[in-house]
Amino acid sequence: MLSHLKSRLVRHLAMSAAMTAVLCTCATLAAAQDQPPPKWEIFGGYSVFDPGATISGELPGALLPLSSRLEWNPRGAGASVTYNFDKWLGLTLDTSTHWGSGESGLANRLDDAAFSNLSFGPKITFRHHRFSPFFEVLVGDHRLMPDAFHDVDKLGVMIGGGIDANLSRHIALRLIRADFVLSNYRYGPSSVPSTEIRGLRAQTGLVFMFGGAPPPPPPTAACSIQPSDVFAGEPVTATATGSNFTPKRTVTYNWKGTGVKVTGSDSSAQVDTTESQPGEYVVTANLSDGRKNGSASCSARFTVKQPRPPVISCSADPASVRIGASSTIHSSASSPDGRRLIYNYSASSGDIAGSGDTATLNTQGAQPGRITVTCNANDDRVPPLTASSTTMVEVQAPPPPPPPPPTPAPEIKRLEAKLALHSIYFQTARPTAEHPEGGLLDSQADILKALAEDYRSYLKYMPDAHLILSGHADPRGTPEYNKKLTERRVERTKTFLVEHGVPADHFELKAFGEEDQLTAEQIKEQMANNPELGAGERQKMMRNLPLLVLANNRRVDVTLSTTGQQSVRRYPFNAKDFLALISPKGGDKKPPVKKKP
Repeated sequence: MLSHLKSRLVRHLAMSAAMTAVLCTCATLAAAQDQPPPKWEIFGGYSVFDPGATISGELPGALLPLSSRLEWNPRGAGASVTYNFDKWLGLTLDTSTHWGSGESGLANRLDDAAFSNLSFGPKITFRHHRFSPFFEVLVGDHRLMPDAFHDVDKLGVMIGGGIDANLSRHIALRLIRADFVLSNYRYGPSSVPSTEIRGLRAQTGLVFMFGGAPPPPPPTAACSIQPSDVFAGEPVTATATGSNFTPKRTVTYNWKGTGVKVTGSDSSAQVDTTESQPGEYVVTANLSDGRKNGSASCSARFTVKQPRPPVISCSADPASVRIGASSTIHSSASSPDGRRLIYNYSASSGDIAGSGDTATLNTQGAQPGRITVTCNANDDRVPPLTASSTTMVEVQAPPPPPPPPPTPAPEIKRLEAKLALHSIYFQTARPTAEHPEGGLLDSQADILKALAEDYRSYLKYMPDAHLILSGHADPRGTPEYNKKLTERRVERTKTFLVEHGVPADHFELKAFGEEDQLTAEQIKEQMANNPELGAGERQKMMRNLPLLVLANNRRVDVTLSTTGQQSVRRYPFNAKDFLALISPKGGDKKPPVKKKP
């Protein structure tokens, strides 16, 4: 009998260990889930009980104690109420009852016993959207009610668990609930062996669940694409936004497209439309957080449009020109697709140049007749789409030149004679480098004013004529100094003439320095031929002849280009300038003197 008891105990322990292993395996699978728990769970169902014990007891009036192995009891029902503190831990109040066999006769009733309990204890649940395995430990009142003996209440323990199959949010099927039952009883004096329950209670039934948070909504995804209308080769960006994914998990993105290449591994992806034909395309994103039901998909559509070429028109202003004249070409172009445009032009004759919507046609060298101008507009695609337009420019032969007007020969000769009789004289070292605008005596300025007036009149007849200004200096300064000095004298003369109306581009300037000097004999000859000089004035000049020679060489000669004549120095200079011009000082600064060899 003892060996039989041990075998039953070993069997119950093995069953409990196997059940615990199953529960732990299920718990490992369920632990990865995140299902909101109900606040209350109410169970009711069928219950069986295997005491796993031998009962020993003394009946009143019996001489010897009786002993029998208790049979398992399939006549039972169970119920429990569980309050869940969170998704893992709950507190269960449990009851079950297993009634007697109803047999008669001591021999038949000795191996039968009824059993009931009222217990409570913690319950640990591993929730899954389909299955919810659990583990429990219950402590409470265990009542053993043998058919042959009286009822006894003792404190007992139940250790076990089970697994529920979730039919809906509020109903589950308890596939199995198995608890290892431990309690001790005595039916007689201490000499009678105690009855040790080391059995197994198994149940199945329905579980009703109430309260608690609603189940989380399933994950969703929304896709968008920008822009939704493109031309081939333009970039497109697709974006996916996920909702209701588990916050603690990383969401992965898997992109794909129909007929296009999609590149991306996060919430946005790039779509390559380089070789796409016109039409509609679909981009799909698959989002997942790694759970079995933690995935969602979305799609977005975009259209590759048929490209349209630009349109252009052009015109010429003026449309008719003389040979050598220019015409402005205006283009008006637009792109129906809003592309940037690049202009270029060509012409059947002449030269055309321009950028943007305007170009200039130069007809220099063209023959009389029509010139065809082609205006092109290319958009910025690769390869570009092109539009062309043409316009005509009529090139007319120039009219024959009018006969030259008769030349008033006497007037021209008179002006040439007046313009051929001038030389301008400067004081010593004038003008200076510090004051290049000075140096002209009033009488010399009057000469230049008259010269400017005559020259302007002369240009009416001879517009190509110009004045040659040749500057000179006396030999007292160094060659370098005299060169600079004559340049200033020539420039001062030109500036004065320009100020009085002579065109600035009608001059030729020459600075000779001390070259081309007048001699004393030439000066004496000029004095002798000057009818304005009296005898006394000639004597005074002769007494200052050396200074007079120097003064005559500080001059600017004026030459008229059309005659090739130099100014005729018939008279040295105005007699009233004599004293001022022969002064050995004259300027503000003396010229550097040459060293004698």
